[in-house]
Amino acid sequence: MLREEIGWDNVLMMDANQVWEVDETITKMRRLAEFDPLWIEEPTSPDDILGHAEIRHRVAPIGVATGEHCQNKVMFKQFFQADAIDYCQLDAARLGGLNEVILVVLMAAKFGVPICPHGGGVGLCEYTQHISLFDYIAVSGSLEGRVLEYVDHLHEHFIDPVVIHRGRYQVPDAPGYSIAMYPESQVQHRFPEGAAWQEEA
Repeated sequence: MLREEIGWDNVLMMDANQVWEVDETITKMRRLAEFDPLWIEEPTSPDDILGHAEIRHRVAPIGVATGEHCQNKVMFKQFFQADAIDYCQLDAARLGGLNEVILVVLMAAKFGVPICPHGGGVGLCEYTQHISLFDYIAVSGSLEGRVLEYVDHLHEHFIDPVVIHRGRYQVPDAPGYSIAMYPESQVQHRFPEGAAWQEEA
């Protein structure tokens, strides 16, 4: 149905959301290969580095994308060394700050793995636009193999929200990381006393 809707000229990506075992992933993706997916995202447990390597080598040319649940640079280093992923989906909120994000971007470049940051949580799109810009301007100089997720929700809480035009992020005008929130949003959503939580009770 998806291929009928998007046609064969558009990119199709699949996400198993960590629920398959290694052999199960290989079996399922060999069946799904007829639909020409670009990648299978999080096919198995996010910390099974050797499992991802096995999957990658047995489902090629379908790519393997993961990293949104990878919590440190050492795990990413092992993913890269094991030749386990085709797309690096680092998560700016899960890693240990901007310095660690930069280290992962630099390692990915060294190993020739494109950065496709994970977006979708509160403020993650605002974060990740800067990571992709840094990768393009200062590290890789390439857009090849790179995509940047966009989820259209919760941007109203940010002073300098992302701007999308014709399916592309626009470079922010304001300095900073684009994640400053309106004070009233912070008060309303502060747990557990914020008004947003009281409405749920």
